[in-house]
Amino acid sequence: MRSDLEIICGWIQPSSRILDLGCGDGTLLAYLQQHKQVQGYGLEIDPNNITACLQKGVNVIEQDLDQDDLSHFKDKSFDLVVMTQALQAVRSPDIMLDEMLRMGRECIITFPNFGHWRLRFYLAQKGRMPMSKTLPYTWYNTPNIHLCTFKDFEELCTQKNIYIKRRTVVDNEHRTRWSNQVFPNLFGQIAIYQVSR
Repeated sequence: MRSDLEIICGWIQPSSRILDLGCGDGTLLAYLQQHKQVQGYGLEIDPNNITACLQKGVNVIEQDLDQDDLSHFKDKSFDLVVMTQALQAVRSPDIMLDEMLRMGRECIITFPNFGHWRLRFYLAQKGRMPMSKTLPYTWYNTPNIHLCTFKDFEELCTQKNIYIKRRTVVDNEHRTRWSNQVFPNLFGQIAIYQVSR
């Protein structure tokens, strides 16, 4: 399991009801079902990932987060809504964040930091959109349509009266270092936030 998913697992209470948006191959939900007895669903668009979820015994619903309405989920029907490395890929991240907090009491969100020093240096030096291990796509084929920095996300939370319960900042190998804790927007590559209303 990816290291960022291990961090998230440590934040989740046993027997929680979980909704995982863009759940991928279901690794996180499968682990949580086995080790924390959570009940949950994943939403996923990729047919190969859906098959992998089913093989792992994960309840998965085929759904395009940008095209399909989430209103069939009742308010506060989940303890926690999770979205890992996908918020920056949806058309309206601000509306998605509202929907996540409507469906769940709390949310855990992870996303890459476009303010990392290497990306800033790449842009200044080459004059081209940066590419890195965290952001490995060219400008024309990237699924990441709303890149932001940690400060951008925190400002959105302030505007929407969203409480940041917990945050950790890691490098591209999901390690916590002193530099990305002291200067997160400059040295952190991936953020993991737990938020609520």
